[in-house]
Amino acid sequence: MIREQNHTISATVENPDLGQNTKRIAIQGIRGAFHEIAARRYFGNDANLEIVEATTFDDLVEMTFVGKNVDAALMAIENTIAGSLMHNYNLLNNNDLYIKGEVYLRIVQNLIVAPGVKIEDLTEVYSHPVALAQCVNFFKNYPHIKLIEATDTALSVKMIKEKGMIRAGAVASSLAAEMYEMELLVASIEDYKKNYTRFLVLSRSASLPKGESRDETKCSVVFTLKHEVGSLHTVLATLAKNKANLTKIESIPIPDEPWHYRFFVAFTFDSFERYTLIMKHLEELTESMKILGVYQKGRYW
Repeated sequence: MIREQNHTISATVENPDLGQNTKRIAIQGIRGAFHEIAARRYFGNDANLEIVEATTFDDLVEMTFVGKNVDAALMAIENTIAGSLMHNYNLLNNNDLYIKGEVYLRIVQNLIVAPGVKIEDLTEVYSHPVALAQCVNFFKNYPHIKLIEATDTALSVKMIKEKGMIRAGAVASSLAAEMYEMELLVASIEDYKKNYTRFLVLSRSASLPKGESRDETKCSVVFTLKHEVGSLHTVLATLAKNKANLTKIESIPIPDEPWHYRFFVAFTFDSFERYTLIMKHLEELTESMKILGVYQKGRYW
């Protein structure tokens, strides 16, 4: 059965507008994390924007779903180097949250230290394992530095600040260096400069854009198919026939159903008449389907 977007539907695309009221946005990680940068890119770097920290992605979703004074959330979903965050796809499927928007953020990793510390003074550097893996070539030039995995990039900066660790550094964002009054020793040490993470903007209510727009509109759905020859091909052919541009397809195993998969698909479309027709066809062709969101295609920052 298709899940209708039965929450409050707005008449137009929801453009971020903070107005005079504080907007509370949940992020995974602590202040200064890349999630915060993505949130400020989407909602605007405004004094009325309040960042709410969540330790894990599960906590982030729970906090947003139950509405603990949180208006929306930013959640990473895929990276051009590390790939998709499979657990987060399952969180989307298992919770009644809706995608309201997206942000593509270039991930710039920086070596951050206490003021006055030089690179030859360092004996160890802390960061999230993914961040460290993105800077392998840089640290090959400094074999005297031990790389130590931590739970969060910004938290690593905060830790060496609070503990006064003058022989330790961290890999994190420039925002983290500024926020915790640390020194950005070497900027942009990531191996690949076209390193982007896609973040989803999540909310408890759905919005369905209306009318034509010069910007591309995107739809994300998750569906299952019967074990029949050509079932996936038929779905993809239907999208192509209706001039939908496929931007993402991900298959994830279904627990307790060996060799049966859920397909997460995102596509853009050029008119809502065509969108309505696509949804009608997908409902007929899939075993089950859930609309995750209809939203404007995100900007690259």
